[in-house]
Amino acid sequence: MLTQEKADALMAMVKALTAGRRIDFPVPGSDLRLEAKSEDGREVFAFDVNRKLGKRIRISKCTMQERYAGVEILLRLDIDGPPHDNPDGQTIPCPHLHIYKEGEADKWAYPLPPEVTDPTNLERTLLEFLKYCKVKDDVEVMPSLPLC
Repeated sequence: MLTQEKADALMAMVKALTAGRRIDFPVPGSDLRLEAKSEDGREVFAFDVNRKLGKRIRISKCTMQERYAGVEILLRLDIDGPPHDNPDGQTIPCPHLHIYKEGEADKWAYPLPPEVTDPTNLERTLLEFLKYCKVKDDVEVMPSLPLC
């Protein structure tokens, strides 16, 4: 488990993607994983884009997250999913952002930050989420191909 101080420091770090600058956005039913490192190369992060369909088929459903050490979710953006009930009983409608909290992991959700301008545009949202997560790279997100 991360301390809040460590988690905050990790979220504040500037990161660089380890692969190319072109990202092919995943089609509904699939997912994508990107790796990044801190500027000094000491810390490794993973960014996931999950478009798994689940029981209720919603092609606009998407989860984007930043992970550290393979399992610690620092930030998770949920789009077109169910509302989230926080531990204090407050319900946060979707879309929402989960932010790591020491002892609670990603159990707390918050309204979208203003940096996410249009969650219906998933490709733009990925760019905005990466920027929010301090990824310094200028990347190009290629839209997923329409379903046939």
